[in-house]
Amino acid sequence: MSVDASAPLQSPRLPSASTDPRTRALLEAPILPLLLRMAWPNTLIMLAQASSGLIETWWISRLGVDALSGMALVFPGVMMMQMISAGAMGGGISAAVARALGGQRREEADALVWHAVLINGLLGLAFSAVALIWGRPLYSALGGHGASLEAALAYSNVVYAGNALLWIMNALASVVRGTGNMLVPGLVICGGTALLVPLSPCLIFGWGPFPALGVAGGGTALVVFYTLGLVILAWYVLSGRNLARWRPTRLRWPLFRSILAVGGVGAISSLQTTLTVGFATAMVAGTAGTKAVAGFGTGARLEYLLIPIVFGVGAPLVAMIGTNIGAARKERTLRIALSGSLICFGLTETIGLAVTIWPRAWLELFGQDPEMLAAGAAYLHTVGPFYGFFGLGLSLYFASQGAGRLFWPLTAGLLRIVVAIGGGWLALSLSGSIFGLFIALGMGLVCYGTLMAYAVWRGAWFTAPRTLRRTPPAPTH
Repeated sequence: MSVDASAPLQSPRLPSASTDPRTRALLEAPILPLLLRMAWPNTLIMLAQASSGLIETWWISRLGVDALSGMALVFPGVMMMQMISAGAMGGGISAAVARALGGQRREEADALVWHAVLINGLLGLAFSAVALIWGRPLYSALGGHGASLEAALAYSNVVYAGNALLWIMNALASVVRGTGNMLVPGLVICGGTALLVPLSPCLIFGWGPFPALGVAGGGTALVVFYTLGLVILAWYVLSGRNLARWRPTRLRWPLFRSILAVGGVGAISSLQTTLTVGFATAMVAGTAGTKAVAGFGTGARLEYLLIPIVFGVGAPLVAMIGTNIGAARKERTLRIALSGSLICFGLTETIGLAVTIWPRAWLELFGQDPEMLAAGAAYLHTVGPFYGFFGLGLSLYFASQGAGRLFWPLTAGLLRIVVAIGGGWLALSLSGSIFGLFIALGMGLVCYGTLMAYAVWRGAWFTAPRTLRRTPPAPTH
């Protein structure tokens, strides 16, 4: 039996006597305690992952402004790979597994494992080819030149050579999360963080028996983490310990579609975030130069590092909402979304206000150049107060993955690009100052979060698409 995620909910389904206890908890346990119990270790683990990125950036900043600027050119793309593989396609995988388990379709959940690995593996290879072949013209278009461009290529070529490993690792982690198990993927990430903290500087500076690889050393450490994480998660799923098991199965288009319908649209949403930062980086480079790019990139990196924090809550939201959508429980689904979005708004707004008041506490971790500090402080003063709207919109994006309805996240992301980049270009044209661009970036976040909240509140997850309103819903089979 399969269920069309785009169809309106039917009568709620009660768990059967054979329902797994973890699935039963997702359907029946008190919402806020369950969400916090699933989210707090996941959030701490995501913070650990974010910290590893900060540590790597701190070490690379010791190599100079050119190295820091080069990493700022690559970082949006690297984060896009993580966002799409874990957040977009990963969310599609988790949601499909959760809906199958919520609808008591165990064979379908097992079959989704192989389909998930195949999708992510092929996409990882495709993105690797693009970055390795066209990296130089891409980073040049973003404002890279001279030493900063060479640093960007040195880091990018290593990271993208191992990109497929990241994608397959995140496919397996998403399968596990779709069952409601946040602990195992989290332990893998914590272990990776513990490895990266000492390994990155060893490979960057050549400490002990390690070669001095410079900027490329940070990328090499990441690839080592991807490899070990993939091996551990593959062992866990293949061993039969996971609720969704990896079994030989024929490939079926409906199962590909159940992942791609959510993950494909989610990938566009992730691309929108990267395009926003990428276009803004290019405009800063064209207006204020390399040192301003380093400052803006360091400030904007904090926005990217909010994503793992929100994902700490968002991954449980995908599993909880997907399972309850699969069981046709509308009221419980909306209560879960409300609880999760309020938590994420509070977390990200607190961080945003802190860096608005004390921007140099963040920026001086990565450099002391006056021009870099001035650009970064201007960005954080202007955009930081609106980080809560980013957390609000992003949490509802993850929740929409669980619901299998991503029209509004896509629309909200497009509105953000229009306001942030279109408004920023207009402000730069009229004033010639990057301050106007930063105001537009902040307003883009407000529009993104507000539209997402409005759409969910108006019942976007439970309204049939227009094409479905004209004909009866297709029968399940």
